This record gives sequence, structure tokens and C-alpha cells, in this order.
Amino acid sequence: MAVSPVLMITAALAVLLVVYTYVIRPVFLSPLSKIPNAHWSAPISPVWILWVRFKSRNNRTIHAAHERLGPIIRLGPSEISINCVDEGIKTVYTGGFEKHEWYPRVFGSFGTVSMFTMTDSKSHSSRKRMLSNIYSKSVLQSSAQMRVISHTIIVDRLLPILREAAVSQSPIDMHDLDQGLTMDFVSAYLFGLKNGTNFLQNNSYRQTMLHLYQSRKPFEFYHQEVPDLVSWARYLRIPLIPKWCDDANTVLDAWGLGLCDKAEDDVASSELGVEPVVYKQLKQAILKKQAPEKETDLGAREKERLEIACEMYDHLTAGHETSAVALTYLFWELSKDADLQKELRKELLTLEPAIIFPRSSSTASPQLPSAKSIDGLPILEAIITETLRLHAPIPGIQPRVTPYPSCQLAGYSDIPPNTRVNAQAWSLHRNPDVFPSPETWQPKRWMDTTDPVKLEEMKRWFWAFGSGGRMCVGSNLALQEMKLAVASIYTNFTTTIVSDDHMEEIDAYTVKPRGEKLVLQFNWAAN
Repeated sequence: MAVSPVLMITAALAVLLVVYTYVIRPVFLSPLSKIPNAHWSAPISPVWILWVRFKSRNNRTIHAAHERLGPIIRLGPSEISINCVDEGIKTVYTGGFEKHEWYPRVFGSFGTVSMFTMTDSKSHSSRKRMLSNIYSKSVLQSSAQMRVISHTIIVDRLLPILREAAVSQSPIDMHDLDQGLTMDFVSAYLFGLKNGTNFLQNNSYRQTMLHLYQSRKPFEFYHQEVPDLVSWARYLRIPLIPKWCDDANTVLDAWGLGLCDKAEDDVASSELGVEPVVYKQLKQAILKKQAPEKETDLGAREKERLEIACEMYDHLTAGHETSAVALTYLFWELSKDADLQKELRKELLTLEPAIIFPRSSSTASPQLPSAKSIDGLPILEAIITETLRLHAPIPGIQPRVTPYPSCQLAGYSDIPPNTRVNAQAWSLHRNPDVFPSPETWQPKRWMDTTDPVKLEEMKRWFWAFGSGGRMCVGSNLALQEMKLAVASIYTNFTTTIVSDDHMEEIDAYTVKPRGEKLVLQFNWAAN
């Protein structure tokens, strides 16, 4: 049977259109075609980079490509990565490029979004104005609530555990304990000390909840990178994501809502140890923006409850996880350097009062020095900063979307709108021109005042908390609690490694030790 010439021409044109659209244009004619390809298939298909991410090799693979090809690379037909400050992170993140839909796909909760997951700058700025003040350094350092929280968690909970370990010569898994410490800190500031967690003293509950939280992590890829596949799998009833992930989410959602409901009961309180500082601030700010008639609308009240719960859950989980990872790597690195521990303790003993914890429970516990005085210690500052450089808790990609009509990045112009652009701390922190011997932990690189230009350049490339209007709102709280914990521990104890198997970071957006354990021995520091 003869085929119609018209049909043949139509089919040929269709084939040519497909070839032009998916091969010729992206490979040869697109403005992105000038950018070096991380993989030969990058211009025509995202399959390569999706496979890299599925296999949990994203950070290291992208970093290796930047080392070969320079500060800008193409990862897919409409995705690029940058690894520079000028015409790089300064343009994208300080310049206010909008967030990619990648964020709410996995970090949203309760059917809504938090400040972190809001993709448009206007909504984000509105929410940030509600919360930024209570996370400012000046407020945190002068907060009476934080003084009570700090004393309870450090003096009443943490140091007695370490004293018992030193007396009994019992090793401690500090990665596990760090997660309890940071969860207690963050939850107390969010919901009030009365309503926050006591993970430090409740081992079984801590480990149960942290297991539920971490168990879902391997499946985040599907929501972040292939959400359509998740939808199709559900429609076809294919168990792409195990049911127990949904069960874990149900338990954790109920837990988060429960913390908020307890804080709601104390929202009118200003009593030290009771006032839910962050929850109260957000609740009052939302009520100010709400129309009066909505105050009695049950639907509006439930929506408000879930919006607050989503925001608090994000601060709680992100705040505890990142600080715990940073502390774990700090203790690991410091436990390998006895001389630096001595130098640090000498500096810590200059605090007034010094945080000298009694060796006997019958002796009165110490008062804590001001947060401001701890913040001013240069050796401690350098140790924290270098740990966050080499072991950034969030070293992975931070996707943004290029604006209309086009932009210029890393010397390449006419980059089209709606191109996904990422940068990652993993690569920025490993630039050997800025950080010589970048894979080595050298706190004193941050104390070299002989070359202020070099020091300023390192600060420009330091990206542990991001940059611009979207940088981490809780960075000051994280630094304050970490510095206090380190100061309290190394004033009183020395640490040595008992077991540090598989301490390398997993390759992910938020990292942790692959072995999920760091066992240390605590001994009393010499008088």
C-alpha cells in the first residue's frame, strides 16, 4: 500500500523538529552550548546527572567537573553549576534569583511551605521580617531566656553526662549525643524550655525519634529530582517509596504539631524557661497581618496552625541536624590534636567566670560566662570556622532559577531564563587558590593576620550558611550553641578517639558521617 507523500513529508518534518529541538538547538545553538559540559550527554538529556544523584555522588562529581572545566559547567539541558564568587554566588544569591521548585518538593510539610521552602522572594521576605530579629546576634547574646536554656542544657544535662563518662572511663558516642544536645537547644528556644525536648537525658526516646527522622533520607531524591515519577508510581501503585516512610512522616508530623500545641498553651507567658520565644514571635506577627474577621474562622485558624507548625518543624529539624554534624566533626578533628586542645583550654580559662565543672556532684555547679565573651575568643572562633569550611553540614547544591530575560554568569552572557543554576559549599570551600591544602583541617589559617587581603578573600568564599537575603536565618543561634558546648567541654575535659570508623561524609544535600558514630573517651583536663 503506497504511503501518501503528504504523510511522508509530515513525518519527516516531525522527525526534523524533534532532532532540532532536542539535539541541534541544545548542542549547537543554545546560549548554554558555549558552557563546558560536565558529561557529553548534558546538552541533550538530564539522565546522567539524575543517575549521579540517585547514586549519591552529586557533590564529589560536580566538584571534579569544576576542577577539570572551570567555574561554570553544564549539568543538563537546562541546568548549570557555578563555582566562583564574582559573577557566581554574588550574582545568583545576593542578586536575588528565585528558588527552584526543588525546595518545597521535599522540605515542605503540613500541606504548606516554610520560609526556607518559599520559592518567591516576596513571600520569603515577608516571613523573614517576622523572625529575623529574634535570631539576631544581639538579641540571642542578651536573651534572658537563652541564659536559662543554656544553663539547663549545658550545666544540668550535658556536663553531668560527661563527668560520669570521665569518672567511669566509659566511652561515649558523641554523634548520637550531639544530636540530642542540639535538638534540646533548638526546641527550647522555639517552644520554651518547659515544652522542648530532653533528648540528652532520654536516650531511648532520642534514638527512636532520630531513627524515624533519618530513615526517610535515602528517598528524598525521588521528590527532589523526579517528582513526576513519584506521582506515576503512586497512580500505578508501585512501591517506589516504602510505606514505612509515610508512617514515619505521620509520627513526626504528630510530634511537631504536639510541640506547637504545647507552646500554644504557654504563648501568653513571659516566664523564664516557659516562654516559647520563636513560636510566640511568629504567632503574633501572623495575627497582626490577619484580617479581624478571620480570627473566629475555624478554617483560617487551622490554616494558621499548620503554617506555624510547618515553620517551626523546619527550624527544629534543620537546626538540630546541621549543628550536630558540625559538632561531631569538630570533636573528631580536635580529638586528634592534643596540643590544640591545650591551647584552646588556656584561652577558655580566661573567661569570667570560667566554666569549671565540679568533679563531684556534691559541689555547686558553675555559672556561665556571657555569650558575648565566648563569641570573642579567637582560637575557638577559628576552630568553629574551619570545621564549617571543611565539614560544612550542608555542602550540597542550592538550586535557583535564572531571571527573565537573561543574565551573565562566570563570563558567559545571554544565559536564558528558567535555567536551573546551582552552587555548592563543597566546591567553594575546596578552592586551593583561596584555601591552600583545602582537604586539611587547619584552624589557624583563620588567625593569620599578616595578610588581611587573603583573610578577607577566604571570608568571601566561606559559604557554610549561604549568602544574601536567603542565607540561614538561624546561623547566630547555631554558632552560639556550638561555641558554648565546645567551651564547656574543653574547659573541663580532654578527648581522645576510641572509634572513628567511616567518618567520611555521605554525599548528600545535608551530610553526616557514613558510619553515623564517633566514639570518644573523656578525661579530666589537667589543673
